[in-house]
Amino acid sequence: MKKLFVLIALTLLISASVAQAQDRKFSLYAVGFYNLENLFDTCHDAGHNDYEYLPEGANHWTPMKYEHKLRNMSRVLSEMGTDMLPASIGCAFIGVSEVENAKCLADLCAQPPLAARNMQFCHIEGPDQRGVDCALLYNPKLFTVRDVKLIPYIYILPEDSLRATRGFLTVSGTMAGEHVAVIVNHLPSRFAGSFYREEGGRQIKIVKDSLQREDPDVKIFIMGDMNDDPQDPSMAVKLGARREISEVEPFGLWNPFWNVLASGTGTLQYDGKWNLFDQIILSRNLIDVDKLKDRKKFDFKPSEVDCSTLTYFRHQVFRRDYLFQQEGKYKGNTLRTHAGGQWLDGYSDHLPTVVYLVKEQK
Repeated sequence: MKKLFVLIALTLLISASVAQAQDRKFSLYAVGFYNLENLFDTCHDAGHNDYEYLPEGANHWTPMKYEHKLRNMSRVLSEMGTDMLPASIGCAFIGVSEVENAKCLADLCAQPPLAARNMQFCHIEGPDQRGVDCALLYNPKLFTVRDVKLIPYIYILPEDSLRATRGFLTVSGTMAGEHVAVIVNHLPSRFAGSFYREEGGRQIKIVKDSLQREDPDVKIFIMGDMNDDPQDPSMAVKLGARREISEVEPFGLWNPFWNVLASGTGTLQYDGKWNLFDQIILSRNLIDVDKLKDRKKFDFKPSEVDCSTLTYFRHQVFRRDYLFQQEGKYKGNTLRTHAGGQWLDGYSDHLPTVVYLVKEQK
């Protein structure tokens, strides 16, 4: 009789546990990054070399072309994150690069798909010689800004003393009730040489470390056009973003896009080969390390990881057919705004990236 009682009690306990698991509810969030490829207005900004993007410049950049660019960019930005979230929601925030100024950002956020979400932006005018900056677009219903800083990229060689480039836009805020920080980057170009991007990786790590000293619990997203692949020294060594979750040390970083590139796809092409410069790197406390460190494929249910706090769930290179050339010699390449001296009325030479996060509802 006693054994029967224990068996019945155990059955009831298991049934209650299953029912409780089935009743669990989760909130899903998305964050992204997109290189807008030269979002310039049609007016000259004093002190900047923006002449090719003027009506009389090399690209004959007219108000009509500018309006088309805004429309195209807003389409992509509004659709990012909607592979898993409703079309009316999309990303909580999106880091962007290659935007000229606050006017361009205001015009972009005024486009109907973004205005419908009341998208706002964080931006500080930087010293880049061409005038292009980084910014953060955000949905105020999903992300609340606490603080915005532009930390300069510092050239350390004497011969570079008169040069200037994009800094590190660092935005602190609240998402899903938690302290989150985003560092948006656009590291020096491939023409500058690896040394300058390695310096960029080292300086991003200094920014990351300072954020963690201020609040060890802050959850950090490092995103941007790194002009390097995940395995290059700037990312893998100087910044220390690891390929595998099992390799991530306390307060360290994981780069989920390393294995994406290894699988044969990326975010931009050069000579028919994929690179993956557009990365979103996560601090260790965004990952359930114990449950995920031995996984080779990240196809799991939220109930299989600890989602009591904001936790990594999925990542993707965002792809749509309209982002690619559909015919001709360059079929399959990204559909750019300009190519070969011609206006293509396209989008960007880069594809966006997205990370999805999940948190259990209380």
